[in-house]
Amino acid sequence: MSVADHQPQHEALHRDLGERHIRLMALGACIGVGLFLGSAKAIQMAGPAIMLSYIIGGLAILVIMRALGEMAVHNPVAGSFSRYAQDYLGPLAGFLTGWNYWFLWLVTCVAEITAVAIYMGIWFPEIPRWIWALAALVSMGGINLIAVRAFGEFEFWFALIKIVTIIAMVVAGTGMIVFGFGNDGIATGIGNLWEHGGFMPNGVQGVLMSLQMVMFAYLGVEMIGLTAGEAKNPQKTIPQAIGSVFWRILLFYVGALFVILSIYPWNEIGTQGSPFVMTFESLGIKTAAGIINFVVITAALSSCNGGIFSTGRMLYSLAQQGQAPRAFAVTSNGVPRRALLVSGAALLLGVLANYLVPEKVFVWVTSIATFGAIWTWAMILLAQLKFRRSLSPAEQGALKYRMWLFPLSSYLAMAFLVLVVGLMAYFPDTRVALYVGPAFLVLLVLLYKAFDLAPAKAAEPLGEAA
Repeated sequence: MSVADHQPQHEALHRDLGERHIRLMALGACIGVGLFLGSAKAIQMAGPAIMLSYIIGGLAILVIMRALGEMAVHNPVAGSFSRYAQDYLGPLAGFLTGWNYWFLWLVTCVAEITAVAIYMGIWFPEIPRWIWALAALVSMGGINLIAVRAFGEFEFWFALIKIVTIIAMVVAGTGMIVFGFGNDGIATGIGNLWEHGGFMPNGVQGVLMSLQMVMFAYLGVEMIGLTAGEAKNPQKTIPQAIGSVFWRILLFYVGALFVILSIYPWNEIGTQGSPFVMTFESLGIKTAAGIINFVVITAALSSCNGGIFSTGRMLYSLAQQGQAPRAFAVTSNGVPRRALLVSGAALLLGVLANYLVPEKVFVWVTSIATFGAIWTWAMILLAQLKFRRSLSPAEQGALKYRMWLFPLSSYLAMAFLVLVVGLMAYFPDTRVALYVGPAFLVLLVLLYKAFDLAPAKAAEPLGEAA
């Protein structure tokens, strides 16, 4: 028997996310802690050619988001890609995609609250790390429980802090390159992009190695699709948010890295801390480390805030489809509070992990999250291919938001994801992801079969939203 034999009576999600909320969420989703502190390792792999890695990965993400947008504008529902996987690829695909994404963000939130704890420890080393992790979880969970508009407001300001910081660094760094101001002894100029071993000092292999880290950095951008069920005007806001993804990537990733790599030789980056701290200190800002520490904390809280939002909405959608206990399909004041509370309770295990095995937390969650992200993106592409085939030529022509160069673009993006998985298998450091990820999917399949979790009749019919 299914977990939910019929749909429970419940209040619908509220469409309280405005255009500015979704625009800033889309911007913030692309900007994680990795850009501020993790970019140094990727630069060491690829050298200045890391910019090519971000452009190539960005093009693949643009296609994936376009595919998601095509379905989300046609049918804006809670659960987004999990729902589309169920409707177009079958109940098992929807079940795996939904629970995989729920777990993906669960472990990613563990990473983010761990990051908050580490960065707060720089200022307050005497306070145990797990206390800061718990404080981050409670505060972000509380924001999500209030109302979707409260979540949107906090995410708006968190994203704005990150964006302003990066723009300030790009503008200031450009000034250093063009006008030469900054601390004495810094050799500014774009010559650093091809000196010190060339633009691609580690060859094509270096670029390929960096692709895995680059794609992990893009995790979260698909969250835009989850807002479709709560956007005031999804037919307008979703395409606008998705349409600017590639330009955001060029500015915030490629632009920032261009400035950093022009100011500093690539082989010196990572030896003196964060590239962002180095750049601000070069401008004579002595408190640069403290400023960046604050920004990174907001970046981690932003990701945690968005992750809790995602886990709650995905669990709500799974309950609507009969693939989770039906009690989670109930909302209060338009917020799926029961779903949020159970996700928050599960995240307490992350606080416990920070107490028991703090040195291993990041290794575990990164391997699971990387595999989970690729699975999610692949399901979006496969669902979009089946979605198109389900429409008549007239219906395809009437779509308000369409994929470019369909189906070639979808197939190329899928081939790129297969390449990334192959690279993960090739390099020993990332091979662990291919043990953990498939094992979790096998567990989900066994649970699906054992408890007969075929979904109940969908609560919201397919078709264009009114």
